[in-house]
Amino acid sequence: MSAIPSAASSVAGNSGVNRFNEMSSEDFMQIIFTELQQQDPFEPNDSSALLDQLNSIRQIESDISMTEKLENIVFQNQLSSAGNLLGKTVQGILPTGDRTAGSVLSVLREGDTVSLELSSGYLLPMDNVEIIVDPSTLP
Repeated sequence: MSAIPSAASSVAGNSGVNRFNEMSSEDFMQIIFTELQQQDPFEPNDSSALLDQLNSIRQIESDISMTEKLENIVFQNQLSSAGNLLGKTVQGILPTGDRTAGSVLSVLREGDTVSLELSSGYLLPMDNVEIIVDPSTLP
């Protein structure tokens, strides 16, 4: 089915993200008609195979979209959890492998990483926190 890659790439664009969910009925029909025009009349292609491929592509797009949304929810949850550590004492491992501890002064977002600014002067990635102590619970 020679029209599928060219049609898929024109719909997908250069961004690498498929936009099949944005296809109109006209776009879909254009793909079908292009496929029918380019096929050998003595060896016709199976139209159901084209539909199966388009459905598969749409399912993959849906899965990618859901994964991105779930990753965003996880990140927002991590950012919220980090905010709850303000004023608490934490201990963890720095990216250099050294251990550090200190009171959490602020929460920083650096790209996809959430870090805690500690009173010790270090930035501790949230993923590397090992111990959390609430100073108000100490005698």
